[in-house]
Amino acid sequence: MPASTHIPDKMFFKIGEVSKLTGIKAHVLRYWESEFKLIRPPKSNIGQRVYRRRDVEVILRLKQLLYEDRFTIEGAKKKISQELKQKQPKQLFTTPPDKLEAILKRQKQELKTLITLLEK
Repeated sequence: MPASTHIPDKMFFKIGEVSKLTGIKAHVLRYWESEFKLIRPPKSNIGQRVYRRRDVEVILRLKQLLYEDRFTIEGAKKKISQELKQKQPKQLFTTPPDKLEAILKRQKQELKTLITLLEK
């Protein structure tokens, strides 16, 4: 993941937010979902894709492989598969330990908000 990309401390992201964060158009994100098993955002009750932080990190890694390193789709699939098999997921999905507590607190608050909305 490029060091300059900051992912907000949120639990869920809409496709438009992911598109803005990553610089990847929504139709490309939907295509990547069909090509890469690692990107499978669930849909909300109203049918919107709900990306998780891990999905955004995977998308940024794919962007690097496809656009910067010039891998093909198949090449990127193999590379990511190799990285996962080598037990190097930290290279794919990195969150600094000092930020984990703040992220978890934020996620807890977002879950409470979602519960409140669902109960209405």
